[in-house]
Amino acid sequence: MKSQTGLLFALPALIVLFMLIAYPVAYTGLLSVTDAKGNFSGLDNFAAVLKPKVTVQAFINTIYWVFGSIVFQVVLGTLTAILLNQSFFGRGALRAITLIPWVVPGIVAATTWAWMFHTEFGIINYMLTGTGVLQNPIGWLTNKDTVMPVLIAINVWKLFPFVAIMVLAGLQSIPNDLYEAARVDGATFWEEVWYIMLPSVRPVITAVTLLLVIWGLNSITIIYAITRGGPANKTLITPIQIFRSAFESFQFNQAAALSVIFFAVTIVVVFIYIKVLSAQPGEAK
Repeated sequence: MKSQTGLLFALPALIVLFMLIAYPVAYTGLLSVTDAKGNFSGLDNFAAVLKPKVTVQAFINTIYWVFGSIVFQVVLGTLTAILLNQSFFGRGALRAITLIPWVVPGIVAATTWAWMFHTEFGIINYMLTGTGVLQNPIGWLTNKDTVMPVLIAINVWKLFPFVAIMVLAGLQSIPNDLYEAARVDGATFWEEVWYIMLPSVRPVITAVTLLLVIWGLNSITIIYAITRGGPANKTLITPIQIFRSAFESFQFNQAAALSVIFFAVTIVVVFIYIKVLSAQPGEAK
């Protein structure tokens, strides 16, 4: 009786969960194996979406985008957290300022940085040419060699404060006795960082990195708002390709097929990460 009562109370939440998650996923799977008229087409949509070279290029760009962003986000965020964990005048104000990039809406940040990196009117080129660092303005967002690094830099600026604040919370939980014992043994500051701070916040970094992987694989705001995948698909990532196929070309079935493939790849990546990278020392197989 008690179990039925509990199920009754949980039923509204389960219905909402089904409507928001289970039904869209199931319907996407159905779209992926049918044609525009609703007839069963088997794997035709998968073959059609995997055939163009742009699909492979978008997948490679996605790996470049996610891996490049996460490495710098974690490193910069961890170093910032270590700095903010020290005692100095104005620490509270600096902690608050550090959060600004994270709380700024993504579309606002993307638009602002797009203007700053504008070839003719951007302040970045103005400062670099004005100080003599560059002789001529650079098309940061139109040059195929610079556009992706610039977008990665913007993404790092946007999300490193999240890493910093989470790692800082982990650092705050480290007992002072560990630092005092290390100092008695003659440990330097960097030895404290390497042997006390980093091992203590390893679970936090592991969890944060997993979140960054998931967010990075599904993030399109910065790229779509600034370059829309250009120039020449140099910044086209798989989520934007799915969006284009569905809402620009109206090829919903092929977009659904690509979504299923991308979902499967994401699940595999997350599974490998959980099993290997998040394992405690000596547990990884």
